[in-house]
Amino acid sequence: MSNGIENKVVIIAGASSGIGEATTRRLAKDGARLVIGARRVERLKELAESLPDADITYLAADVSNPEDMEALAKAALDKHGRIDAIYNNAGVMPTANLSALHRDEWRMMLDINIMGVLNGIAAVLPTMKKQKSGHIIATDSVAGHVVYPGSAVYCGTKFAVRAIMEGLRQEERESNIRSTIISPGLVNTELYTTIADKEFGESLKKASEIPGIGLTPDDVASAVAYALGTPDTVAISEILIRPTMQQV
Repeated sequence: MSNGIENKVVIIAGASSGIGEATTRRLAKDGARLVIGARRVERLKELAESLPDADITYLAADVSNPEDMEALAKAALDKHGRIDAIYNNAGVMPTANLSALHRDEWRMMLDINIMGVLNGIAAVLPTMKKQKSGHIIATDSVAGHVVYPGSAVYCGTKFAVRAIMEGLRQEERESNIRSTIISPGLVNTELYTTIADKEFGESLKKASEIPGIGLTPDDVASAVAYALGTPDTVAISEILIRPTMQQV
């Protein structure tokens, strides 16, 4: 295949639907060896069974639990002896003004959107430093580049991921470890289900289904594949990918 992806051992967290599922399908087609995780293990089983020719290992994994991320890394090492890349994709997006005082949602966003990425980094970094190679990818967001009302905490988590991943790049560049954030605009995924305001969530879902107003998960998977397929000597730090019609 000589696509830069064939035979790479790639961990995907948040693989059960949306961008994670689309990326699993795309990288499987490109010949990667995959270890996929998500909380909904039955969805992972269905996904793996729908790709019978692919090399896929799946485990139940909650990104906010460090032990679960360690288990994904161990599964990759036990089966393949190395870890070439991890894609930290899990995320939640409750929206509300700060005055609503949704402390539980704030905590959930911090645990999943920020600690989830850090747990993924921690699970693979020792191995990648030993290998003197590796690629750590995270789903960020346009919300990691601009701030808008109703999403102060969500934007805060995505700005944090952007900073963490740039810090990782600077710290580990001499270990030949690359970092990439994929920052999509509106995407047609199940992320809208994490929005407490159900009416707003449904309106966002409907908008995301219109080409040019919403991206498809496959659009984002293509961006991941592009970054992953580049040579070790090339570091793609950020891919900002918007629907054509998106204003911010």
